Amino acid sequence: MKILLSLFIILISLVSCNNKQKQETKKEITFEEIKEPMLRTNITLYENENEQIEDYIRRYKWDVNKTNTGIRYLIYKKGNGEKARNGKTAIIAYTLSLINGNVAYKKTEQNPEQIEIGKSVIRGLEEGILLLRVGDKAKIIIPSNLGYGLLGDEKRIPSRATLIYDLSLIDLY
Repeated sequence: MKILLSLFIILISLVSCNNKQKQETKKEITFEEIKEPMLRTNITLYENENEQIEDYIRRYKWDVNKTNTGIRYLIYKKGNGEKARNGKTAIIAYTLSLINGNVAYKKTEQNPEQIEIGKSVIRGLEEGILLLRVGDKAKIIIPSNLGYGLLGDEKRIPSRATLIYDLSLIDLY
């Protein structure tokens, strides 16, 4: 019995020593170690998306304006109504397409969407609306970081999707 007990204690000691060695070999990865590779990856993703957007614009021969944030827009029908501003509710009709041409969502003038400017989830859409007057119709290209971002909307908008709005600002109140 003493021999079994001694063997049991020795066995437990060996196993616990082995576990300590395994735990000591695990290395925690710090933010500083992954910061540079993450930054390079994000720059590459940004550059690739920007190139896709520029190719899209060339393909359709659009003469677009570009904001400081990277939104491209073309007002192809000028309205003469009130200019959009924060705090107003915008009544909009649109076709939202992905850069591959697939239509994700559509809102018609008979069934428009209301967006309270300054409180929308899609920052790029708000920025695009703020460029318009009531009656304007515009093409607005929104980079993924100003759209639904890394996750998409988990329905029809995939991860890191560039958004293409064909948008009409119907009214403001």
